[in-house]
Amino acid sequence: MGELQFLSSKSLLSRLAAHTLVLALLLAQLCRAQTVAQTTADSGATRETAATLEQQGKFPEAELAWRALLKTHPSSAEAYAHLGLLEARQEHFKEAVPLYRRALALNPAFPGLRLNLGLALFKAGEMKDAVQTFERVLKSEPTSSPEVQRLTILLGMAHYGLGEYAEATPYLKQAVARDPQNLGLHLSLAHSCLWSKQYQCVMDTYREILTLNAESAEADMLAGEALDELKDKIGATQQFRNAVKANPKEPNVHFGLGYLLWTQRQYEEAVSEFEAEIANDPMNVEAMLYQADAEMQMGQPEAARPLLEKVAKMNAGLSLAHMDLGIVYSDTGRKEDALRELILAAKIAPDDTNVHWRLGRLYREMGKKEEAKAEFDKAAILHKATDDALLEKMNGSHARPAQEQAPKATAPQQ
Repeated sequence: MGELQFLSSKSLLSRLAAHTLVLALLLAQLCRAQTVAQTTADSGATRETAATLEQQGKFPEAELAWRALLKTHPSSAEAYAHLGLLEARQEHFKEAVPLYRRALALNPAFPGLRLNLGLALFKAGEMKDAVQTFERVLKSEPTSSPEVQRLTILLGMAHYGLGEYAEATPYLKQAVARDPQNLGLHLSLAHSCLWSKQYQCVMDTYREILTLNAESAEADMLAGEALDELKDKIGATQQFRNAVKANPKEPNVHFGLGYLLWTQRQYEEAVSEFEAEIANDPMNVEAMLYQADAEMQMGQPEAARPLLEKVAKMNAGLSLAHMDLGIVYSDTGRKEDALRELILAAKIAPDDTNVHWRLGRLYREMGKKEEAKAEFDKAAILHKATDDALLEKMNGSHARPAQEQAPKATAPQQ
Protein backbone atom coordinates (compact mmCIF):
# COMPACT_ATOMS: atom_id res chain seq x y z
CA MET A 1 0.00 0.00 0.00
CA GLY A 2 2.77 2.38 0.90
CA GLU A 3 4.53 1.55 -2.33
CA LEU A 4 1.40 2.35 -4.35
CA GLN A 5 1.03 5.63 -2.51
CA PHE A 6 4.64 6.44 -3.29
CA LEU A 7 4.12 5.64 -6.97
CA SER A 8 0.98 7.79 -7.08
CA SER A 9 2.86 10.71 -5.53
CA LYS A 10 5.70 10.28 -8.03
CA SER A 11 3.23 10.24 -10.94
CA LEU A 12 1.59 13.37 -9.62
CA LEU A 13 4.91 15.13 -9.39
CA SER A 14 5.72 14.13 -12.97
CA ARG A 15 2.43 15.49 -14.17
CA LEU A 16 2.97 18.73 -12.28
CA ALA A 17 6.42 19.07 -13.78
CA ALA A 18 5.04 18.49 -17.27
CA HIS A 19 2.32 21.08 -16.72
CA THR A 20 4.92 23.51 -15.42
CA LEU A 21 7.05 22.98 -18.53
CA VAL A 22 4.08 23.52 -20.83
CA LEU A 23 3.13 26.69 -18.95
CA ALA A 24 6.71 27.92 -19.20
CA LEU A 25 6.76 27.28 -22.93
CA LEU A 26 3.43 29.04 -23.37
CA LEU A 27 4.66 31.97 -21.33
CA ALA A 28 7.82 32.21 -23.44
CA GLN A 29 5.77 32.18 -26.63
CA LEU A 30 3.50 34.86 -25.25
CA CYS A 31 6.51 36.98 -24.35
CA ARG A 32 7.97 36.56 -27.82
CA ALA A 33 4.65 37.43 -29.43
CA GLN A 34 4.37 40.47 -27.19
CA THR A 35 7.93 41.49 -28.14
CA VAL A 36 7.19 41.12 -31.88
CA ALA A 37 3.96 43.04 -31.50
CA GLN A 38 5.76 45.76 -29.57
CA THR A 39 8.55 45.89 -32.15
CA THR A 40 6.00 46.13 -34.98
CA ALA A 41 4.17 48.86 -33.12
CA ASP A 42 7.44 50.71 -32.49
CA SER A 43 8.43 50.35 -36.15
CA GLY A 44 5.05 51.66 -37.24
CA ALA A 45 5.40 54.61 -34.88
CA THR A 46 8.93 55.29 -36.16
CA ARG A 47 7.76 55.15 -39.77
CA GLU A 48 4.85 57.48 -39.04
CA THR A 49 7.16 59.88 -37.22
CA ALA A 50 9.67 59.84 -40.09
CA ALA A 51 6.96 60.47 -42.69
CA THR A 52 5.48 63.33 -40.64
CA LEU A 53 8.85 65.00 -40.14
CA GLU A 54 9.56 64.66 -43.87
CA GLN A 55 6.23 66.30 -44.76
CA GLN A 56 7.01 69.14 -42.37
CA GLY A 57 10.32 69.78 -44.12
CA LYS A 58 12.35 68.80 -41.06
CA PHE A 59 14.90 66.92 -43.11
CA PRO A 60 17.63 66.23 -40.50
CA GLU A 61 15.08 64.89 -38.01
CA ALA A 62 13.33 62.84 -40.70
CA GLU A 63 16.66 61.32 -41.76
CA LEU A 64 17.37 60.25 -38.18
CA ALA A 65 13.92 58.65 -37.95
CA TRP A 66 14.30 56.71 -41.22
CA ARG A 67 17.76 55.53 -40.17
CA ALA A 68 16.32 54.42 -36.82
CA LEU A 69 13.81 52.33 -38.77
CA LEU A 70 16.68 50.71 -40.69
CA LYS A 71 18.22 49.50 -37.42
CA THR A 72 15.21 47.26 -36.84
CA HIS A 73 14.35 46.70 -40.52
CA PRO A 74 17.66 46.78 -42.44
CA SER A 75 15.93 45.52 -45.60
CA SER A 76 13.39 48.34 -45.77
CA ALA A 77 13.38 49.62 -49.37
CA GLU A 78 10.96 52.32 -48.24
CA ALA A 79 13.46 53.74 -45.74
CA TYR A 80 16.25 53.87 -48.33
CA ALA A 81 13.90 55.41 -50.89
CA HIS A 82 12.89 58.17 -48.47
CA LEU A 83 16.50 58.80 -47.45
CA GLY A 84 17.30 59.27 -51.15
CA LEU A 85 14.34 61.60 -51.52
CA LEU A 86 15.50 63.68 -48.54
CA GLU A 87 18.94 64.11 -50.14
CA ALA A 88 17.37 65.03 -53.49
CA ARG A 89 15.10 67.64 -51.91
CA GLN A 90 18.20 69.25 -50.45
CA GLU A 91 19.79 69.14 -53.94
CA HIS A 92 22.36 66.57 -52.79
CA PHE A 93 21.80 64.57 -55.95
CA LYS A 94 25.06 62.60 -55.93
CA GLU A 95 24.30 61.48 -52.36
CA ALA A 96 20.74 60.50 -53.35
CA VAL A 97 21.86 58.14 -56.12
CA PRO A 98 23.38 55.30 -54.01
CA LEU A 99 20.40 55.41 -51.64
CA TYR A 100 17.96 55.02 -54.53
CA ARG A 101 20.08 52.22 -55.97
CA ARG A 102 20.03 50.40 -52.63
CA ALA A 103 16.25 50.73 -52.44
CA LEU A 104 15.91 49.38 -55.98
CA ALA A 105 18.11 46.39 -55.14
CA LEU A 106 15.81 45.58 -52.22
CA ASN A 107 12.55 46.16 -54.10
CA PRO A 108 12.75 46.75 -57.87
CA ALA A 109 8.97 47.25 -58.04
CA PHE A 110 8.87 50.14 -55.52
CA PRO A 111 6.55 52.75 -57.10
CA GLY A 112 8.24 55.78 -58.71
CA LEU A 113 11.67 54.79 -57.47
CA ARG A 114 13.39 54.26 -60.82
CA LEU A 115 12.16 57.61 -62.13
CA ASN A 116 13.48 59.34 -59.01
CA LEU A 117 16.83 57.64 -59.58
CA GLY A 118 16.86 58.90 -63.17
CA LEU A 119 16.09 62.45 -62.05
CA ALA A 120 18.87 62.35 -59.44
CA LEU A 121 21.33 61.07 -62.05
CA PHE A 122 20.21 63.78 -64.50
CA LYS A 123 20.59 66.56 -61.95
CA ALA A 124 23.94 65.16 -60.78
CA GLY A 125 25.19 65.41 -64.37
CA GLU A 126 25.50 61.64 -64.82
CA MET A 127 23.76 61.77 -68.18
CA LYS A 128 24.71 58.36 -69.58
CA ASP A 129 23.25 56.55 -66.58
CA ALA A 130 20.26 58.89 -66.66
CA VAL A 131 19.58 57.97 -70.30
CA GLN A 132 19.67 54.24 -69.53
CA THR A 133 17.36 54.71 -66.54
CA PHE A 134 14.83 56.89 -68.39
CA GLU A 135 14.78 54.47 -71.35
CA ARG A 136 13.90 51.62 -69.02
CA VAL A 137 11.14 53.62 -67.34
CA LEU A 138 9.74 54.78 -70.69
CA LYS A 139 9.47 51.18 -71.94
CA SER A 140 7.38 50.29 -68.91
CA GLU A 141 4.94 53.20 -69.38
CA PRO A 142 1.77 52.77 -71.48
CA THR A 143 1.60 55.21 -74.40
CA SER A 144 -1.40 56.93 -72.80
CA SER A 145 0.52 57.70 -69.60
CA PRO A 146 1.07 61.39 -68.83
CA GLU A 147 4.62 60.42 -67.79
CA VAL A 148 5.53 59.64 -71.41
CA GLN A 149 5.90 63.33 -72.33
CA ARG A 150 8.01 64.03 -69.27
CA LEU A 151 10.28 61.07 -69.98
CA THR A 152 10.58 62.01 -73.65
CA ILE A 153 11.74 65.52 -72.72
CA LEU A 154 14.15 64.15 -70.12
CA LEU A 155 15.66 61.72 -72.63
CA GLY A 156 16.01 64.48 -75.21
CA MET A 157 17.68 66.84 -72.75
CA ALA A 158 19.95 64.11 -71.34
CA HIS A 159 21.28 63.36 -74.85
CA TYR A 160 21.51 67.14 -75.38
CA GLY A 161 23.58 67.45 -72.21
CA LEU A 162 25.93 64.75 -73.51
CA GLY A 163 26.38 66.66 -76.75
CA GLU A 164 24.57 63.85 -78.59
CA TYR A 165 22.42 66.23 -80.62
CA ALA A 166 21.49 63.76 -83.37
CA GLU A 167 20.15 61.39 -80.68
CA ALA A 168 18.39 64.23 -78.83
CA THR A 169 16.55 65.54 -81.88
CA PRO A 170 13.98 62.70 -82.34
CA TYR A 171 12.95 62.88 -78.68
CA LEU A 172 12.61 66.67 -78.82
CA LYS A 173 10.58 66.40 -82.03
CA GLN A 174 8.20 64.00 -80.27
CA ALA A 175 7.96 66.34 -77.29
CA VAL A 176 7.20 69.34 -79.55
CA ALA A 177 4.53 67.33 -81.39
CA ARG A 178 2.79 66.60 -78.05
CA ASP A 179 3.14 70.20 -76.82
CA PRO A 180 3.22 72.48 -79.90
CA GLN A 181 2.71 75.65 -77.84
CA ASN A 182 5.87 75.18 -75.77
CA LEU A 183 8.36 77.80 -76.98
CA GLY A 184 11.20 76.45 -74.83
CA LEU A 185 10.90 73.01 -76.41
CA HIS A 186 10.96 74.52 -79.89
CA LEU A 187 14.13 76.45 -79.09
CA SER A 188 15.83 73.37 -77.64
CA LEU A 189 14.88 71.42 -80.76
CA ALA A 190 16.22 74.17 -83.02
CA HIS A 191 19.55 74.19 -81.16
CA SER A 192 19.77 70.41 -81.34
CA CYS A 193 19.06 70.45 -85.08
CA LEU A 194 21.65 73.17 -85.63
CA TRP A 195 24.42 71.40 -83.73
CA SER A 196 23.66 68.08 -85.44
CA LYS A 197 23.83 69.91 -88.81
CA GLN A 198 20.17 69.32 -89.65
CA TYR A 199 19.71 72.77 -91.13
CA GLN A 200 16.34 72.19 -92.77
CA CYS A 201 15.05 71.07 -89.37
CA VAL A 202 16.30 74.40 -87.95
CA MET A 203 14.42 76.39 -90.56
CA ASP A 204 11.22 74.33 -90.13
CA THR A 205 11.36 74.79 -86.37
CA TYR A 206 12.13 78.50 -86.81
CA ARG A 207 8.91 78.96 -88.79
CA GLU A 208 6.98 77.17 -86.05
CA ILE A 209 8.55 79.43 -83.43
CA LEU A 210 7.43 82.53 -85.32
CA THR A 211 3.81 81.41 -84.95
CA LEU A 212 4.34 81.41 -81.18
CA ASN A 213 6.55 84.48 -80.90
CA ALA A 214 7.07 86.63 -83.98
CA GLU A 215 9.72 88.67 -82.17
CA SER A 216 12.00 85.88 -80.95
CA ALA A 217 15.58 87.14 -81.23
CA GLU A 218 16.95 83.73 -80.27
CA ALA A 219 14.99 82.06 -83.08
CA ASP A 220 16.23 84.64 -85.59
CA MET A 221 19.81 83.95 -84.49
CA LEU A 222 19.35 80.20 -84.87
CA ALA A 223 17.95 80.65 -88.36
CA GLY A 224 20.85 82.97 -89.14
CA GLU A 225 23.39 80.39 -88.03
CA ALA A 226 21.70 77.71 -90.12
CA LEU A 227 21.69 79.93 -93.21
CA ASP A 228 25.35 80.77 -92.61
CA GLU A 229 26.17 77.05 -92.56
CA LEU A 230 24.23 76.74 -95.82
CA LYS A 231 26.51 79.47 -97.26
CA ASP A 232 23.66 81.97 -97.53
CA LYS A 233 25.51 84.98 -96.13
CA ILE A 234 22.89 87.50 -97.21
CA GLY A 235 20.05 85.52 -95.62
CA ALA A 236 22.08 84.89 -92.46
CA THR A 237 22.94 88.59 -92.11
CA GLN A 238 19.29 89.58 -92.52
CA GLN A 239 18.26 87.08 -89.82
CA PHE A 240 20.75 88.58 -87.39
CA ARG A 241 19.54 92.09 -88.25
CA ASN A 242 16.02 90.87 -87.40
CA ALA A 243 17.36 89.48 -84.11
CA VAL A 244 19.00 92.81 -83.21
CA LYS A 245 15.75 94.59 -83.96
CA ALA A 246 13.73 92.10 -81.89
CA ASN A 247 15.99 92.31 -78.84
CA PRO A 248 19.19 94.40 -78.92
CA LYS A 249 20.08 93.08 -75.46
CA GLU A 250 20.03 89.40 -76.45
CA PRO A 251 23.42 87.84 -75.53
CA ASN A 252 25.76 87.57 -78.56
CA VAL A 253 23.22 89.06 -80.98
CA HIS A 254 25.49 92.00 -81.91
CA PHE A 255 28.54 89.75 -81.98
CA GLY A 256 26.81 87.36 -84.39
CA LEU A 257 25.87 90.18 -86.75
CA GLY A 258 29.30 91.77 -86.38
CA TYR A 259 31.05 88.50 -87.17
CA LEU A 260 28.98 87.98 -90.33
CA LEU A 261 29.82 91.54 -91.43
CA TRP A 262 33.49 90.90 -90.63
CA THR A 263 33.51 87.78 -92.84
CA GLN A 264 32.08 89.96 -95.64
CA ARG A 265 34.76 92.63 -95.04
CA GLN A 266 32.20 95.22 -93.98
CA TYR A 267 34.55 96.27 -91.22
CA GLU A 268 33.16 99.69 -90.29
CA GLU A 269 29.66 98.37 -89.55
CA ALA A 270 31.16 95.29 -87.91
CA VAL A 271 33.04 97.51 -85.44
CA SER A 272 29.77 99.20 -84.46
CA GLU A 273 28.19 95.83 -83.73
CA PHE A 274 31.17 94.60 -81.71
CA GLU A 275 31.08 97.83 -79.68
CA ALA A 276 27.36 97.27 -79.01
CA GLU A 277 28.11 93.70 -77.83
CA ILE A 278 30.83 94.95 -75.48
CA ALA A 279 28.38 97.55 -74.11
CA ASN A 280 26.02 94.65 -73.29
CA ASP A 281 28.81 92.39 -72.03
CA PRO A 282 32.05 94.20 -71.08
CA MET A 283 33.86 90.85 -70.64
CA ASN A 284 33.12 89.52 -74.13
CA VAL A 285 36.66 88.66 -75.26
CA GLU A 286 35.68 87.55 -78.77
CA ALA A 287 33.87 90.82 -79.46
CA MET A 288 36.98 92.74 -78.36
CA LEU A 289 39.23 90.57 -80.52
CA TYR A 290 37.20 90.91 -83.70
CA GLN A 291 36.63 94.63 -83.15
CA ALA A 292 40.41 95.05 -82.89
CA ASP A 293 41.00 92.94 -85.99
CA ALA A 294 38.41 94.93 -87.96
CA GLU A 295 40.22 98.12 -86.93
CA MET A 296 43.46 96.53 -88.11
CA GLN A 297 41.87 95.74 -91.45
CA MET A 298 40.78 99.40 -91.74
CA GLY A 299 44.38 100.55 -91.16
CA GLN A 300 43.84 101.73 -87.57
CA PRO A 301 46.50 99.73 -85.64
CA GLU A 302 46.80 102.24 -82.79
CA ALA A 303 43.05 101.98 -82.13
CA ALA A 304 43.38 98.20 -82.14
CA ARG A 305 46.48 97.88 -79.92
CA PRO A 306 44.90 98.53 -76.46
CA LEU A 307 42.10 96.05 -77.16
CA LEU A 308 44.54 93.43 -78.43
CA GLU A 309 46.74 93.78 -75.34
CA LYS A 310 43.68 93.45 -73.12
CA VAL A 311 42.49 90.36 -74.98
CA ALA A 312 45.93 88.72 -74.77
CA LYS A 313 45.89 89.18 -70.98
CA MET A 314 42.34 87.91 -70.59
CA ASN A 315 42.83 84.85 -72.83
CA ALA A 316 46.36 83.92 -73.86
CA GLY A 317 45.15 81.12 -76.13
CA LEU A 318 43.81 83.23 -79.02
CA SER A 319 46.27 83.08 -81.93
CA LEU A 320 44.61 85.95 -83.82
CA ALA A 321 45.26 88.32 -80.89
CA HIS A 322 48.97 87.43 -80.81
CA MET A 323 49.33 87.63 -84.59
CA ASP A 324 47.68 91.05 -84.76
CA LEU A 325 49.79 92.28 -81.86
CA GLY A 326 52.86 91.00 -83.67
CA ILE A 327 51.87 93.01 -86.74
CA VAL A 328 51.24 96.18 -84.67
CA TYR A 329 54.55 95.87 -82.81
CA SER A 330 56.45 95.11 -86.01
CA ASP A 331 55.01 98.15 -87.79
CA THR A 332 55.98 100.40 -84.86
CA GLY A 333 59.57 99.13 -84.65
CA ARG A 334 59.11 96.87 -81.60
CA LYS A 335 60.70 93.89 -83.34
CA GLU A 336 61.45 91.77 -80.26
CA ASP A 337 57.92 92.21 -78.93
CA ALA A 338 56.57 91.37 -82.37
CA LEU A 339 58.71 88.23 -82.53
CA ARG A 340 57.45 87.07 -79.13
CA GLU A 341 53.82 87.51 -80.17
CA LEU A 342 54.19 85.82 -83.56
CA ILE A 343 56.04 82.84 -82.06
CA LEU A 344 53.16 82.47 -79.57
CA ALA A 345 50.63 82.64 -82.41
CA ALA A 346 52.53 79.93 -84.31
CA LYS A 347 52.53 77.66 -81.25
CA ILE A 348 48.80 78.09 -80.77
CA ALA A 349 47.94 77.70 -84.47
CA PRO A 350 50.77 75.76 -86.15
CA ASP A 351 48.66 75.16 -89.28
CA ASP A 352 47.91 78.84 -89.89
CA THR A 353 49.66 79.79 -93.14
CA ASN A 354 49.34 83.51 -92.46
CA VAL A 355 51.12 83.27 -89.09
CA HIS A 356 54.16 81.52 -90.63
CA TRP A 357 54.23 84.01 -93.49
CA ARG A 358 54.17 86.96 -91.07
CA LEU A 359 56.86 85.35 -88.95
CA GLY A 360 59.01 84.76 -92.04
CA ARG A 361 58.72 88.43 -93.02
CA LEU A 362 59.71 89.53 -89.54
CA TYR A 363 62.74 87.22 -89.45
CA ARG A 364 63.81 88.59 -92.84
CA GLU A 365 63.49 92.18 -91.61
CA MET A 366 65.61 91.23 -88.59
CA GLY A 367 68.29 89.74 -90.86
CA LYS A 368 67.64 86.15 -89.75
CA LYS A 369 67.67 84.55 -93.19
CA GLU A 370 67.66 80.88 -92.16
CA GLU A 371 64.76 81.33 -89.75
CA ALA A 372 62.91 83.36 -92.40
CA LYS A 373 63.40 80.61 -95.02
CA ALA A 374 62.15 77.95 -92.59
CA GLU A 375 58.94 79.91 -91.92
CA PHE A 376 58.34 80.66 -95.61
CA ASP A 377 58.83 76.96 -96.38
CA LYS A 378 56.24 76.03 -93.73
CA ALA A 379 53.82 78.57 -95.19
CA ALA A 380 54.37 77.19 -98.70
CA ILE A 381 53.78 73.58 -97.58
CA LEU A 382 50.59 74.54 -95.74
CA HIS A 383 49.37 76.58 -98.72
CA LYS A 384 49.99 73.67 -101.10
CA ALA A 385 48.23 71.25 -98.76
CA THR A 386 45.21 73.55 -98.70
CA ASP A 387 45.19 73.85 -102.49
CA ASP A 388 45.54 70.08 -102.92
CA ALA A 389 42.66 69.42 -100.51
CA LEU A 390 40.46 71.92 -102.39
CA LEU A 391 41.39 70.38 -105.77
CA GLU A 392 40.63 66.88 -104.48
CA LYS A 393 37.29 68.04 -103.17
CA MET A 394 36.43 69.66 -106.51
CA ASN A 395 37.49 66.56 -108.45
CA GLY A 396 35.49 64.34 -106.11
CA SER A 397 32.30 66.24 -106.88
CA HIS A 398 32.75 65.38 -110.56
CA ALA A 399 34.03 61.83 -110.10
CA ARG A 400 31.42 60.30 -112.46
CA PRO A 401 29.81 61.61 -115.65
CA ALA A 402 26.31 62.94 -115.14
CA GLN A 403 24.76 60.06 -117.11
CA GLU A 404 26.41 57.51 -114.79
CA GLN A 405 25.18 59.07 -111.59
CA ALA A 406 22.39 57.31 -109.68
CA PRO A 407 18.94 58.51 -110.74
CA LYS A 408 16.91 60.51 -108.27
CA ALA A 409 14.23 58.61 -106.35
CA THR A 410 10.76 58.99 -107.78
CA ALA A 411 7.38 58.24 -106.32
CA PRO A 412 5.99 54.80 -107.26
CA GLN A 413 3.30 54.76 -109.91
CA GLN A 414 -0.24 53.98 -108.75
